[in-house]
Amino acid sequence: MQNIDITQLTIEIDVRCALKEDIGDGDVTAQLIPKEQISKATVITREKAIICGVLWFDEVFRQLDPINVTIDWLVKDGDRAQANDLLCTLEGPSRILLTGERTALNFLQFLSGIATRCRHYADLVQETKVQLRDTRKTIPGLRLAEKYAVTQGGCHNHRWGLYDAFLIKENHIAACDNNITKAVQRAREITSKKPIEVEVENLDELKQALDTNVEMILLDNMSLDEMRQAVQITNGRAKLEASGGINETTLCAVAQTGVDYIAIGTLTKDVKAIDLSMRFQSQ
Repeated sequence: MQNIDITQLTIEIDVRCALKEDIGDGDVTAQLIPKEQISKATVITREKAIICGVLWFDEVFRQLDPINVTIDWLVKDGDRAQANDLLCTLEGPSRILLTGERTALNFLQFLSGIATRCRHYADLVQETKVQLRDTRKTIPGLRLAEKYAVTQGGCHNHRWGLYDAFLIKENHIAACDNNITKAVQRAREITSKKPIEVEVENLDELKQALDTNVEMILLDNMSLDEMRQAVQITNGRAKLEASGGINETTLCAVAQTGVDYIAIGTLTKDVKAIDLSMRFQSQ
């Protein structure tokens, strides 16, 4: 449950799947352009943004033509850009630039959208000690890329999937005879090497979870007053995470209750892509 360290293999797989989806058995329109023609192009952002996705953008053209395309960046992942800022310049075979344009921009605009959303939320609570964390509400197949973008925007990663930590939620507890203690005991019997977080919906359940000495407790859809009481009751015995319907309007008030983390699905779920443009230069 740490911030993700993206690998080149992950990027290669993401891009390979995206190119296969877009190109199929060939870019028929690009064949209108002579094979030997070389072009220059620029990419700009039409709005303020935190840039993310440079590695995916580069990988698109590396896979299409690893020798003849050059890309010069004026920004890097995590940088702030203003409307109409020049992000990069490209030069290479015209067919290749045209074939890779949409896939490369799709990665860059989508991941920049996540990073920009995260930076906005992180800035709202920068005067508090709370950490904002993402959820598993991601596009299938792009979770690692999205979680990387979250970190570039100044937020943090929750668990990466179902495999790296226990998150014992309402239905898990119900399946364990509505017994929090039993659910936690079973988790510890399975392995002692993965962290355990228990979801609770009221202060009575919080006290039950505290008695199991779990590392973290998720306060699900609690009121601000209940969260403040939960912080007092817990008194440092476990880390507390707030979740459920939290948005930019309610975020600061939740952060000020004293919880350690806030999980927000909208960091990745409802993101608007950044408006980017690639323009070919006149020959």
